[in-house]
Amino acid sequence: MDGALWTYILLALTTAPPLVPNAALIATAGALAAAGELSLIVVLLVVAGSAIAGDAAVYGIGRLASAPALRWLARTSRRRTALEWTATRIHAHGVPFVVAVRFLPSGRLVGGLVAAVVRYPARRYLLGAGIAEVVWASYSVAIGYWGGSALNNVWSALAVGTAVSLLVAVLAQLLARRSHQPTAGESHGRSRICARGGPLAPREDTGGAGSAGGAGDTGGTGGTAGMAQRVRWCAR
Repeated sequence: MDGALWTYILLALTTAPPLVPNAALIATAGALAAAGELSLIVVLLVVAGSAIAGDAAVYGIGRLASAPALRWLARTSRRRTALEWTATRIHAHGVPFVVAVRFLPSGRLVGGLVAAVVRYPARRYLLGAGIAEVVWASYSVAIGYWGGSALNNVWSALAVGTAVSLLVAVLAQLLARRSHQPTAGESHGRSRICARGGPLAPREDTGGAGSAGGAGDTGGTGGTAGMAQRVRWCAR
């Protein structure tokens, strides 16, 4: 195999799974495309296509293994907060929210799992994920391409691509914090319940050890079923 083919394979393998930092590799690929070493179209297709495939895999895992996914999401207070926040907004805002959540830290993983757990329609999720990944791939590769052609230096393109990726993540985080503020359009009864106890709060009607143990035990079958029911209710 030649070097270009190995580069495309490496791009796909590092882009498909979430939480793998490969902004530098993507910027480098863009710079190599500017230098004529790689095909710009193929780089874009590989980066966007593998990212969408990764999002689809995360969603599929969440659907097939909802109970383990839900337990993982509820294991720490930070994940539980992300679960509640995402679940209460994904049905309310739909595809635009699916697009936006991809740009938040850990947004690909948490957004895909929560969408699956609350049974957000697969077609709508993949539509939003596809739009987000095309936008992300376009600007990520374009930064490297521009840096490689304008700066005539792969390392400069790498630095610019990494800096812009960090800037986008910071801006998305700031927007996410602002959106934590309750809006006037929310249903007061439902938002009050979800904000006070959260969709993961223990239910007395779940039965078994999951309800007897309170908030400290959500691993039982009844507790997991009740948890999933409340997540879906709050997300409507």
